[in-house]
Amino acid sequence: MNKVVLIGNLTHDPEMVVTNSGIPVCHFSLAITRRYTNSEGVRETDFIPIVVWRSQAESCHKYLRKGSKAAVSGSLQIRNYETKTGEKRLVAEVVADEVEFVGSKVSGDADAMEPKQEAAESVVELEPVDDGDLPF
Repeated sequence: MNKVVLIGNLTHDPEMVVTNSGIPVCHFSLAITRRYTNSEGVRETDFIPIVVWRSQAESCHKYLRKGSKAAVSGSLQIRNYETKTGEKRLVAEVVADEVEFVGSKVSGDADAMEPKQEAAESVVELEPVDDGDLPF
C-alpha cells in the first residue's frame, strides 16, 4: 500500500503547466514541521514536493497561494532522470489524489480567503430541531 497524508503550508505559489496532450499539472511544495526536536532542541521542517493533475490542478493554481494551508492525500512517487551533463538524479514527490484547502497562514490575506468567502455565501441557515421529537 502506498498512501501519504500531509497537512502543511505552501512554500511558494503553485506553478501550473499544460502537457503536450492538454492535461493541466500543478506543482507546489508543502512545509511540514516535524513533531519532535533534534539534538539541539529545534523542530526541523521538511519541504515535500506535490504534483496535482487535471481539474484539481486548476483549482489549486487558482485558489492556493504561498502560505496557504492545505491537506493532501496521495501516493509517494520516486522517479529518476538524467541531466544534460549526464548526471543521474532521483526525485521523490507526492502525487495528490485529493487536495483540501484548509485555510490561510496569513489571516489578513484577502486572496487566500476568497474560497472561504464564496463558501460562506452558500451556507443555508438551519432551523432548530425539537429534541423531544427524535426517536433516540
